[in-house]
Order: sequence, then structure tokens, then C-alpha cells
Amino acid sequence: MGPHPAVAAIRLAVRRVLHDILNEQSTHHPELQTAHAAQAPHASQARHDSPGPRMTALSELPPHTVPTPSRTRRAAPQGRSAPQGRQGSPGPYAQQGAHAPQARSAQAPREHAPSPLVLVACSGGADSMALASALAFEAPKLGIRAGGITVDHGLQAGSDLRADEVAERLRQLGLDPVEAVAVTVGREGGPEAAARDARYAALDAAAERHGAGAILLGHTRDDQAETVLLGLARGSGIRSLSGMAAVSGADGRYRRPFLHIDRQTARKACMVQSLPVWDDPHNADPAYTRSRLRHEGLPALEKALGKGVVEALARTAQLSRDDADALDAWASQAEATVRDAAGCLECAKLYVLPPAVRRRVLRRAVIEAGAPAGSLFARHIEEVDRLITGWRGQGAINLPGKVVAQRQGGRLVIRQG
Repeated sequence: MGPHPAVAAIRLAVRRVLHDILNEQSTHHPELQTAHAAQAPHASQARHDSPGPRMTALSELPPHTVPTPSRTRRAAPQGRSAPQGRQGSPGPYAQQGAHAPQARSAQAPREHAPSPLVLVACSGGADSMALASALAFEAPKLGIRAGGITVDHGLQAGSDLRADEVAERLRQLGLDPVEAVAVTVGREGGPEAAARDARYAALDAAAERHGAGAILLGHTRDDQAETVLLGLARGSGIRSLSGMAAVSGADGRYRRPFLHIDRQTARKACMVQSLPVWDDPHNADPAYTRSRLRHEGLPALEKALGKGVVEALARTAQLSRDDADALDAWASQAEATVRDAAGCLECAKLYVLPPAVRRRVLRRAVIEAGAPAGSLFARHIEEVDRLITGWRGQGAINLPGKVVAQRQGGRLVIRQG
């Protein structure tokens, strides 16, 4: 009998993403394709020899096999640097032979073509624990090394101990390397945005430190629906309705396999595998906008409109992303045609562009002049656009980042003032 449908769904989603990662790496490193092809028979045989990490409940493991994790707390860094942590040791599954296919296949080929490393960002919640379990099950079959990172934001009492527990669970799944990284969350942009910035900075640093090819994130279809509604409330245009991309970050570092899987499926997969999960109390705290939307807003919409709201919002995100990507590409091509020989933007040429394309050109120009993208809203671009479409001699417009936009002699001048 095969795995539970929920377990099968999450494994399939992860398998597809891992195949994508291998295909991308093979494009840049053709020797990897041969190496992984040679590893496949060994991995297949090993699956018949051992039960695999999903067949044993965590509660059945002998306590003495779990190593004590080490941790380091650093302040949240500026830019893309982040706190340092120490790598954990292999978990009991590796000792029991569940990773035997990884060890056998690593002999000759790895000297010439090291297996790619994929990390999972895990908070200990149902979504990320389901993702970690699926990665631990699927990665050895493809000759991929799998590790895990958990970030302690330090926002709750005992968060350091909880992060250590999550790290232990990741090791028990057979992941290696594993780190529990502590950060100090700032205040810029509000608590949710500051925590997110600190978390991604830490994940970026961990990927660089370990040479990871990708980091898997456990965002589900429900998270996507919430993100679309938050973007709609901001009124920031079609890009904000695009939600989260399946692939994002520098060189496509971040992958989200579960954007088409609902939250209940992930929770069910943890339950049937006896995976312990931790429910973050912040997710139920009405002080946070996303929490209010999750527990009040979305249920109210489903009550008024019927079931299927989450699926419709997630579908809207994908359609909006496709449209936004096409418009961005159009704007990138159009930008070269609206500049004069000196590189200045010509108002007459900007005027004849479709509004959606013109505003994208203006936004790119303002950001290039030094305005922070995260502080630039639709109303700012609309004010700059009026210098093109509603010119009545108005003065300069002040924008975030001390950037100034003004019209001079038929040219749009955007610079830091």
C-alpha cells in the first residue's frame, strides 16, 4: 500500500522542485547529469533495503542518539550578511542506514561532481515540518544532499530552546547540515517586516556558508491567498496581487513547492507520519495583520462568498504574475526607446506608452536614482506620472530616498536632491 494521500502530495511537490534544481544545475555543470544518472540505481535499491526516514516515528528514536545542538546569537546584520551558526552532526537516521544510498553514491562521482545541497527553512510548524520530511525522503533518491535551517527571532520567551528542539527534529529526519541560527530583529517597517528581513538575511548567509543551491520554503496556498488580499488592501497594483513567486531570490535561491497545496494537507501529512509540530502563538495573535486576516478576514469572505475563495485567490496570484511579468518585459524593452542620446527620459515619448508600461519605466528610473523599492508606493509613481500626462508647470516631486523628480525642457529629470 502506498503512502497516505497527503504524504504523497507533499512528496510529489518536493520531487518536482528537486528535479528542476537538478536540471538547472546540469545546464551549468553537464558532468552532474552523468553523476546523478549513476547514483539513481543505488538509491532505488536502497529504498528496498531500508524503510526510509518516514517509516519511523520520532518518538521511537533512542534519546541518546540525538546530539546536543550548538548555537550562536548575533545581531541582525545590515545588507545580506547574517549571523553565524555552527553545523550540527548527522542524525540517527543516518546512523541507521536510511542515508545509505547517499553514502554509496557519493564515492567516485562526488570527487568530480559534488552533489548539490538543498536546505529547508523550518520553523517547526506543520507546513515546514511537512516540507522537511518530504525533502529528507526525496533528496537521497536523486543524489541530493539535504540540510535544514531554523531561525530563532528571539521574540518569545524560550524561543532559543524551541529552536534547538526544531534543529534536533531536523537531524532526526536525517538532514545534514542543520543549524539553529539566532537573530536580533530590528524595528524598521514594523515587527512583521523586520522579522522577515532578519530571517531572509540569515537564510541567505546560511546558503552562502554551506554552498547551498536552493532553500525550500513552506508557504502554502493559504499563505498565497493571504498575501494576495494584503496586496489588494495596499492598492499597489497588479504586482502586489501576484503573491509569492514559486522561485525567487538571487539566482532563484528560494523555492516554494507548496503554493498549490493547502495548509490542511501539510498538517495531515505531519499527523500521519507522527511528526511533532509547534504552533506559533503569533499566528493567532490579533495584533498582527496577517493573523487577523487568517482568522477573521478569510473566514468572513468564505461565509459571504462560499467555499473556494482561497483557491480563487491563489489562481488570481498566478494570473497576475503572468501579466506582470509580461508588462515588465515590455517596459524593459520600451525604456531604451524613450531616452535621448544623453540618457535622459523624453516626456513626449513616455506620453505615448500605455500607462501600465510607462509607470513601470518610471518606477525603474526612480529606483535606479536611489529610492528604496520597499518604500516606493503606487501614489509616488502616480505623482511622477502626472509630470508626463498632466503637466501644468508643477514643481519638483520629493520621493523616498531623497530622490527628486522634475520636468525640465521636455525631459524628465530624476536624481537624488
